[in-house]
Amino acid sequence: MSKSSPQLDWCIVKVSDDENWWVEEISDPIHWDVDGLGIVDPKQVTHIIDLCDSLRVYGFDPSILEDAFFKFRIDSATKDKRVKLSRVKVSIIDGDEELFALPNIMDEEKGPYADFLDQITKFRVKMLNDLIDFEQKLTIDELEDEIRERQNSDLMEGIPVHFFNEITTVLEYVPEGFEGDLDEEISSSSKNKDADLNEFPEIEVDEKIVEDETMKWDDGGDSEKDEDDMDDIDDDIIIKKPKRGRPRKT
Repeated sequence: MSKSSPQLDWCIVKVSDDENWWVEEISDPIHWDVDGLGIVDPKQVTHIIDLCDSLRVYGFDPSILEDAFFKFRIDSATKDKRVKLSRVKVSIIDGDEELFALPNIMDEEKGPYADFLDQITKFRVKMLNDLIDFEQKLTIDELEDEIRERQNSDLMEGIPVHFFNEITTVLEYVPEGFEGDLDEEISSSSKNKDADLNEFPEIEVDEKIVEDETMKWDDGGDSEKDEDDMDDIDDDIIIKKPKRGRPRKT
């Protein structure tokens, strides 16, 4: 990327009815298409890290997770509940700051995020073969084929894709009919995270964000209603673990 090219410094995000966060504006529109571009919120990041931790004993390198994402912290929020995020170069694993994570899909086929998906698929299969007594060992191709079938089904129903769903579908995958065969401790650590995902860091509303050509805010709505929305922003912005699935939005 040349020095004159736009840089990935910030993005504007908003929580949707599916309880996931989606990018609406980005500082680098040349290299990023925001149509259907999701971003992983802080509680989802924690959930993914916890699931990846269970793969370490099977050889997973956490640096792969670290390299797969661009990290953002909350900068400010607006009356319409859009949130501005600013990019930071800190660790999402070792740091104690709650961060949003945008997968590095600059190269969708061979980039860091693609490598991350390949690695978690490999080690999830290794874990399942270790914990479940299959008649024939599960293969990576079988896992990928089944997940792809689920994706296609969701896509046909018009279900929007989100990176969190894509990742957790792999990390929580169990072949049909074998759900009860996993060790209870492993099952609990990978599935019972709803309580943690129901909390979200407090967002300070900043009315000083000025609209310009790169930050297109929606107009309209009466001022009295906007003030009510401001008072309720902490109650309305709640992060919950979405339903499993991994469709891609085109």
